[in-house]
Amino acid sequence: MKRILIAAALTATAALAQAQYVGPTTVPAATVKALTEQGKDDQHAVLRGQIISNVGHELYQFDDGTGQIRIKIDKKLWPAGKPVDATTKVELLGEYDKALFGDAKFKVKQIRIP
Repeated sequence: MKRILIAAALTATAALAQAQYVGPTTVPAATVKALTEQGKDDQHAVLRGQIISNVGHELYQFDDGTGQIRIKIDKKLWPAGKPVDATTKVELLGEYDKALFGDAKFKVKQIRIP
């Protein structure tokens, strides 16, 4: 009985760890074009479009119709049970990382599938 209670408590804790806020945000929506032309380093933004390819460890190419940008997604951020492919519309909340050298990227903090 004690083992069952411990297992139940661990399962409940794991389920809570997966929970995330999915309500509205005050972070403004942006486009890839606007971010790359006028974005500031560490600017918070919301991007809407498709993740079109994997380009390396936790690095992906994102397209919103105005341009493409490399994005970084930690593996624990992918929504459980919701497969994402190049045709899936996604909403990414994150931070623009304007590079002094090389390409800028967008660090994803949350993925939503509307």
